[in-house]
Amino acid sequence: MVNTLDIPACQTLQLSPGEALPAALLESTVPVKLPSYIAHWQAVQLGIESSEALSKQILTYYTGEALGFFYGKPEIQGRFFYNDTLTGFNFDKVAATLDTVLQRLHQEANVAEPHSLFIGGTHLQHYLPGFEHHNPPVPVPHAQPRNGLWIGNQTRVAIHQDLPLNIACCVAGSRRFTLFPPNQTANLYIGPLDVTPSGQPVSLVDLHNIDYQKYPKFKTALQHAQVAELEPGDALFIPSMWWHEVSALAPFNVLVNYWWRTTPDYADAPINALNHALLAIAHLPDNEKQIWQDMFNHYVFESTPASHAHIPEYARGPLGEMNDAMARRLRSVLLQSLNR
Repeated sequence: MVNTLDIPACQTLQLSPGEALPAALLESTVPVKLPSYIAHWQAVQLGIESSEALSKQILTYYTGEALGFFYGKPEIQGRFFYNDTLTGFNFDKVAATLDTVLQRLHQEANVAEPHSLFIGGTHLQHYLPGFEHHNPPVPVPHAQPRNGLWIGNQTRVAIHQDLPLNIACCVAGSRRFTLFPPNQTANLYIGPLDVTPSGQPVSLVDLHNIDYQKYPKFKTALQHAQVAELEPGDALFIPSMWWHEVSALAPFNVLVNYWWRTTPDYADAPINALNHALLAIAHLPDNEKQIWQDMFNHYVFESTPASHAHIPEYARGPLGEMNDAMARRLRSVLLQSLNR
């Protein structure tokens, strides 16, 4: 197991509870911990009192609709992951009411080898529509950020990354985030893109039991790692595409997070472009790959207004200013080409 004491802590910014998020934070390209930022939440105070008190309050907001959760046998020791052949998983995805899950969590709290229970990324506003009445939402710069609700016992989410910007708020229990910059992808041994535990590709490295013979480059990744330990009331800003493993450390943990993007709503998810590139470019001869690398550099990665100044502005199409109408036009062209 990696000794997190050997990994430097991420940056810290002290804000008053509920204070407006400064531009320096929102534009940060590295993770930033916000100690006690949501300490004023009623849910945090109830969680400090007891897990039962918090659970009782959460259920007053609950719509009663069944939700999905992950369920693993004691032998997985909280690590939600693949099976031995990477063709499936070591846990089950099931549905139950929130009161049933909370009751089971409390029953397992004093068990020496508990089952692993984990509600992950459930839409907070959908299932607990009154939660924010007593727990003011974090003022992220988006009119409708996606809110995630995470509840479980001592569980681990494998190293993964998310496209949106993220502020994770520890409501109850404690969590450890081990974070890696986006440029460490080649050293993290990412698994399949099409079969994933919960939608995002994950590292095959077990951070708590590293096989350096099988994954030697992971030593390099660890040289760039950062860690953030969150206690009730703490929050963590995670920039887009930073890899992170999340360990829930207490028998009962609750986290709420906010995801948002700064790009226009019409902007597509870059992963779709990657998948299309795997289909169209990845298996070309090396000389043709180089040609398309140069094309992408010219039209995407190194493009500037001057790159296309020789074309009249009215005739630049997708090379000019992007807007909702042009985005719809491009999607139409893509759909026609993909469905031929």
